Amino acid sequence: MKCTGFESPLGTSRRQLLQQFGMGLGSIALADLVNPSVSAAATPSGIDHAPRAKRVIFLFQAGGPSQIDMFDHKPELNARHGSELPDEIRGTQRLTGMSGNQASLPLVGSPFKFQQYGESGATVSELLPHTAAIADDLCFIKSVHTEAINHGPGVTFIQTGAQIPGRPSMGAWLSYGLGTDNENLPSFVVLVTKDKGGQPLAARLWGSGFLPAQHQGVQFRSGGDPVLYLNNPAGVDRASRRAMLDTLRGLHEMQIAETSDPAIEARIAQHELAFRMQASVPEATNFADESQQVIDSYGPDAKNPGTFAANCLLARRLAERGVRFIQLYHQGWDQHGGLPGGIKRQCSETDQPAAALVQDLKRCGLLEDTLVVWAGEFGRTNYCQGKLSATNFGRDHHPRCFTIWMAGGGIKPGITHGHTDDFSYNVTENPVHIHDLQATILHQLGIDHERLTFRYQGRRFRLTDVHGHVIKPILA
Repeated sequence: MKCTGFESPLGTSRRQLLQQFGMGLGSIALADLVNPSVSAAATPSGIDHAPRAKRVIFLFQAGGPSQIDMFDHKPELNARHGSELPDEIRGTQRLTGMSGNQASLPLVGSPFKFQQYGESGATVSELLPHTAAIADDLCFIKSVHTEAINHGPGVTFIQTGAQIPGRPSMGAWLSYGLGTDNENLPSFVVLVTKDKGGQPLAARLWGSGFLPAQHQGVQFRSGGDPVLYLNNPAGVDRASRRAMLDTLRGLHEMQIAETSDPAIEARIAQHELAFRMQASVPEATNFADESQQVIDSYGPDAKNPGTFAANCLLARRLAERGVRFIQLYHQGWDQHGGLPGGIKRQCSETDQPAAALVQDLKRCGLLEDTLVVWAGEFGRTNYCQGKLSATNFGRDHHPRCFTIWMAGGGIKPGITHGHTDDFSYNVTENPVHIHDLQATILHQLGIDHERLTFRYQGRRFRLTDVHGHVIKPILA
């Protein structure tokens, strides 16, 4: 209440009370939203230790890459090729409707050769020569598992910590907990490989859920207009846009004083960021200042905007400019049939760019505080879906075990964590749940995953729900 006299508190919101109290704390909070140079100290945070990483680049391979044909070498499958999946290996594991009604589940060995690489001796398929060349920079985790058996719940689970849509994405949680590390770009950027088929990707995967809207991911598209509606329309120059935003902000501040609606504050912040992005986005997405050697290292597709190669190079540029969470999506790994040819195409599109990104970050001195994650939503079965022929086969979804890799950001390089059985069907050592992976990513950014919470509908939510343990053996 004002100290100059009595004013009835009836109908006064908490926000109005703060605005009227002392120096006007509500106005200070609004100024913090408008001024992006303010640190993340004003944002609720679970930070409780020194971070090893400042940012994350998540290379998400949508569709379920086959661990058996890329990372998890199983000679036993080749020896038993064509024989029936043993009942004692399957146990009570549920199967999808796509192969659960098959009369036979014949085992399929990988047709691709494997070899050990580097001082670490990591085993990698011939499909991934560039990844194999940087094996000593990577941490392979071969024991990841999930409850989700279909794409929608699986992708939603690894991105948001829940199989049911509506929760905030990992990038949104990090933006909320850590704030922004730059003034002119979003803290969370999404890049989707163009012209790819497969399971559709929904914007909710990079949404803010019940967190304030300014924490949602901003998708950059390929082409001359990376962000929709960012440029001024014809006849409106930058000075006119600035004057319009100043007037609009004044009207919004009047509305905030009356309604105390936090969505209005988020809208002001987004308008201001969009104004600054009019100059920053064209600069960040223009590769003209990159050397030909760097561009060539990402492969021939690097000059083609919207390809995975171009997005990997753009991810490094965004990391340099302080973007906190950079999410790449590459579809097409859902190989229920025609796997030998399909996985070759996928690897040819992703192998060199992903390896080049790690090497480029290392060259720039960014790898030590940039956490790179390569993962899909689940793995694929050791048995054939559909008909097995001499040259062709498919694999169904397999959530019981799959392989991911991580690099940089305080993760121990040149190691393999976790093991599976001789059939790549069950985890036999050091299981890693999706929530464990999420807890570890947060930990590397200095966040206690149990403390970064948001109260919504009567309970406190967090990315890892009520689960998750940091994978301590992989920390450098």
